[in-house]
Parts: sequence; structure tokens; C-alpha cells
Amino acid sequence: MFKESAETILEPPVTPTNVYRILVIDDEAGIRESLETLLTLEGYQVETSIDGDKGLAEVDRNNYDLVLLDLALPGKNGLEVLPLLKEKHPDLPVIMLTAYGTVENVVDAIRAGAQNFVQKPWDNEKLLADIRAAIARFRAEEENVQLKRALKKRYSFENIIGKSEQMLRIFDLVAQVAPSRSTVLIQGESGTGKELIAKALHANSPRHGKPFVPVNTGSMPTELLESTLFGHVRGAFTSAIASKKGLFEIANGGTLFLDEIGTMGMDTQAKLLRVLQDKRFMHLGGVQEIQVDVRIIAATNIDLRQAVREGKFRDDLFYRLNVITIDLPPLRNRKEDIPLLTAHFLKHFSEENALPVRHLSQEALRTLVDYDWPGNVRELENVMERGVVLSSSAEIPHELLPDQLTGRGLANALVEQSPNASLFDILENIEKRIILDKLERCNWNQTDAAEQFHVPLSTLNQKIKRLNIEIRKRNRE
Repeated sequence: MFKESAETILEPPVTPTNVYRILVIDDEAGIRESLETLLTLEGYQVETSIDGDKGLAEVDRNNYDLVLLDLALPGKNGLEVLPLLKEKHPDLPVIMLTAYGTVENVVDAIRAGAQNFVQKPWDNEKLLADIRAAIARFRAEEENVQLKRALKKRYSFENIIGKSEQMLRIFDLVAQVAPSRSTVLIQGESGTGKELIAKALHANSPRHGKPFVPVNTGSMPTELLESTLFGHVRGAFTSAIASKKGLFEIANGGTLFLDEIGTMGMDTQAKLLRVLQDKRFMHLGGVQEIQVDVRIIAATNIDLRQAVREGKFRDDLFYRLNVITIDLPPLRNRKEDIPLLTAHFLKHFSEENALPVRHLSQEALRTLVDYDWPGNVRELENVMERGVVLSSSAEIPHELLPDQLTGRGLANALVEQSPNASLFDILENIEKRIILDKLERCNWNQTDAAEQFHVPLSTLNQKIKRLNIEIRKRNRE
């Protein structure tokens, strides 16, 4: 199976059908000519302007992917031009150029929205790398906006981000299923966005004007869960000092979202089954039947078929819930969505904290794409919030990423555990722990682990033998 590399995902090649436009604003003819030659040879379409006012007019007239802006310009200097440019084109990346940059100038430029600050004379490779990274971020954000607009024209999808083949199939399935009355079962690992899909199903259904009521069935003891779902009459149990409506009544005409349904007790499952079959239930302690019209959407992060085989989940309830199934892929299986997701979260948390929009360094973004994300989209969201809060500049560097992403925590722990160990022994222990972790996540299936490591099975088996890794028995379904 073909796997995209981080470089493929992060840096799309410049091709005749994918030519990026750059505007150079500099009053020195030699600088303009040098940059035009360098960037044209790299495949960019380059235009130049000799001062700030003319440059602003060019940006208003044309669509550019990046602006190279000199600090020392006649008339308005670069720091005066930058906020004017950002006011009309807030997302357009700008790299400042200067022959005499000071710390104060750098801080002012970054605060005003500059992506980077490059000293003259510049290093060609470094400048080109900065330009590629800035345009890649800009295009990811633009693609994110366009994707959202396209989805909103077809469906009401809030905060669901993805351009991968798996997610596009799910968008189409949601749009097809949403108008129906059918029960839907959403399956996926924790953090994959099951509630967002449930909300999308409700928002695109005829019930969208009625309540969407979520409940985490795995977080409550049985008596409290049943009281929450079905309501109770006064005196039904010790603390029932007054009658109370349940969520089925509150959701009448709308949608009830039952999250973590695989943890529900068998007695509660039986009562839920009756509501699904008869559209009727009774309050706890009550004798009067109540009829409701509620669509059920359930979600689980466990294998319900296996739970049925183990006698932990009713088979008749499973088949009632499993009318239409939506399987959400883990983030590690749709890594092409990571740049879009990071751009979305960075913009959100920057605005929430009243900060200029943050962006990731290319090294940091590459680390995110290479990471396996056991906590899925929720974990990525938390990492982005952390980066926005801790970053002191517009760019979030690789060093600000948590240890579990960079591997620093594991390496430091092993060094501390064995202070006298040789470098070879430490590296071997790190390799062994990484392989053990991957095998455990793959249910000790070496073929799956080798595929996720992007190595031949024979190579993985050689490492397992060399590191004396004991293979545990797989859990069979």
C-alpha cells in the first residue's frame, strides 16, 4: 500500500498547474532583481514594487501567495505598510527583509502579523525554505476555508475537518443517512469526533429544529443513568424528592445521542430496547406509559460484536442499533488531514486567546505528521492549544511540542534509569520500547505493525529476534 511521506503531505511540488505568485516590495533595484532571478528559477511567478503604497495597490489588484516586504522603504516603511496590508488581507503571509534588523523591529513585525524576519544578505536555501513553509501553511488554511464553504453548501458540518478519501466518504454517507429516521451506530476510537458526526446527522435531518441531547452513558452508575434517561417520579428512590423529566422526554421530536453505549448495564439495555421497539417508556417508579418520537444515535469505542459474544451486550439491542454504521478512521490513518486540522485549531485558539494567528515551524508540522496520535483529533487539539498558549512568537517551534511527540521524555527517562549505560544500550532500549508499544497497539499482529512502521515484515522480525522481544498471544475476535 502506498504511504504518503511527511514531505509529500507538507510541501506540494511547484508545477505548471500549481504556480505560486510572490510580490517583492523593495526600493533597491539590485535586491528586486536578485530575488526575482532566485524565485523564478524555483518556479514561482514573481512581481515587484518599489514602495509601500504601490505594493499595497498591487496586493489589492492581484492574488498573491506571499509578499516579501523590505523594512526600509521610502515614504511608508515596512512596519507601517504591514498592518495596512494585514488589515485587508489578514491571511496573506508576509516575510520581512532588512539590512539592519533589531530585536525591537523583529518583535514589532511578528506582532503585526509577519511570518518571518530575514536579514540581508540572506542565505538562499534558508530563504527558500521559509517561503515554501509559509506558502504551504497559507494554502492549507485556504484549502480549509474552501473545504468548509463547499461542505456548508451541501451539508451543515460544523468543525468537521478533512479532505482524505475516508472522511469524504463519511461526509457523503452522513448526507445520505441524515434525512432518514434510521438509528445510527458510530464506531471509532476515543477522540475521533463521534459526537461531531452525531451533531452533523441531526443538523442535516428534518429534526434539526428540535433538541439534540447528548449523554455519556459510560460516566454514570445504573440508577442515575436510568433516572437521567427515563426520568422518575417523586419517591422512586431515596433522593427523589421531586418528579423529574428524563432525556427521552426532553429530546422528543429530536435526537438523543448515547455515547459510550458499550458500557451500559444489561438491565438498562433491556429498557432501552423497549423504547426503540415501542417508542414508549415509564418513569422510574411510575405506572403511566409515555410515548416519544426520538431518533437514537449511539456511539462506541469498543467492538460491540465482541461484547455480544462475551455476553456483555444484548444481541437484540445491537441489531436494533446497528441499522446504519459509520466507522470513523483514527487520525493515524488519515494523516493528510493533519495540516488542515492544525490550521483550524491554531486559528481557533489564537482568536480565543486574543493573539495573532500562530503557525507551526516546518519541523514541528513534520513531527505532527509522523506521530501516530493514540488520542486522535482530541489529542491534536490539546497539543495545538498548548502550543498557542506557550509560544512567545507567531511561530510555534519544534521544541514546544510535548515530549511524547518528540521522544525526549522516553530518552531522558532511560538515561536517568541507567546513568552508566552506553549510548548503544540506550538506543537499543528506546528501539525495543517503541517496537513493544507498536505491537501492543496492533494487538501483537506483526504484519500490521510492520506496515505502520513502513518496513518489510522480515526487517521487523529480525529486530524482534535481536532485541529478545517476547510476542504475546493475539486477542482473537
